[in-house]
Amino acid sequence: MDMKWGSEMSNMGMFGIGSWTGIVSALLFVASFYFALTFFEHLKSGDGRLRKQAKIAAVICLAIALLLPAVYQLYFVNEMMR
Repeated sequence: MDMKWGSEMSNMGMFGIGSWTGIVSALLFVASFYFALTFFEHLKSGDGRLRKQAKIAAVICLAIALLLPAVYQLYFVNEMMR
């Protein structure tokens, strides 16, 4: 049985990474929602430093959650078109 390591294993690995991408993206959406709620809590209390940190964390989590599947999709399509 002569199986090439690169051909079969890389295809299985790409599909596995796709499911992990979805899980990580969902967790980052939850983290973004948490930091947004924390931002509103600190907005009410008037703590400027914590408000700014919560806002930055919410934006970063949301950006990564939205960009991670898009980057993976571009990579996946590029690999399939070879």
